[in-house]
Amino acid sequence: MTLQQIKYVIGIAETGSLNKAAEKLYVSQPSLTATIHDLEDELGITIFNRTGRGVTLTNDGTEFLTSARQLYIDYQTVMEKYGDNGKIKKKFGVSTQHYSFAVKSFVEMVKDFNTNEYEFAIRETKTREVIDDVASLKSEIGILYLSDFNRKAITSILKSKELEFHHLIDCKAYVYIWKGHPLAKQKNISLSQLEDYPCLSFEQGDGASFYFAEEILSTEEYHRTIKANDRATILNLMIGLNGYTLCSGIICEELNGSDYIAIPFKEEDESINRIMEIGFITRRGFTLSTIGNKYIEEVKKYLKI
Repeated sequence: MTLQQIKYVIGIAETGSLNKAAEKLYVSQPSLTATIHDLEDELGITIFNRTGRGVTLTNDGTEFLTSARQLYIDYQTVMEKYGDNGKIKKKFGVSTQHYSFAVKSFVEMVKDFNTNEYEFAIRETKTREVIDDVASLKSEIGILYLSDFNRKAITSILKSKELEFHHLIDCKAYVYIWKGHPLAKQKNISLSQLEDYPCLSFEQGDGASFYFAEEILSTEEYHRTIKANDRATILNLMIGLNGYTLCSGIICEELNGSDYIAIPFKEEDESINRIMEIGFITRRGFTLSTIGNKYIEEVKKYLKI
């Protein structure tokens, strides 16, 4: 097995296509296919399922990819220190639920590094993909939250994938709306006051567990919901439909604009005290890179912790 073969496997897994991977890796598709076949024969496993719509990882391939990424990261680390003028472009990725502070912290982190030497990626994505990206080392760090509602389910998944959750901050729930919303002047807002307005929820994919929801309440507690895939659409729906979402209250005007406000959410049952525990996940026992440590430093600075 060679580092080139590992690089090819990673490239195919990231693009989901032999054609796209060959183009990205500057190699012919027949040569790429032959190299992967040779590796599969050597390892005695099938790494990719090949269909007319592209390629997907097999179970063996998924397990191999995790180890292969770690090997390639170790190789890059060695070359960064001892290689020929550090010519290899180092990679760093973050996967996150839809938090503007995670994006803002990424922006500040990138400013400290030469983008000619590094290949950066930030992925605002579904909860399950945040977990899978870190498990496969596609991303070094994942940002998500735990609550009494989802903690048991999410913690079980993290444990099964050998991931660790690192606490950052505890937040009470806030109602996130636009400044022209009929409830915008309220000091706090309860769920009953929101009955006439749609809850805006991030789509988690077909068949996704409701424990993956980014909203702190159970999906059964909302009266009406509209799902969207990205933060920009959510913000547009807030204005167009007087929609709302429940969030941590940590908002970034620089990225989202100044037309939106977060108002404390009021529990109608005073015995309930819902808390969002925001943190980051990594592979168990994984030592963060210099870039990873800088990113977490920027996150903590933004959160003032």
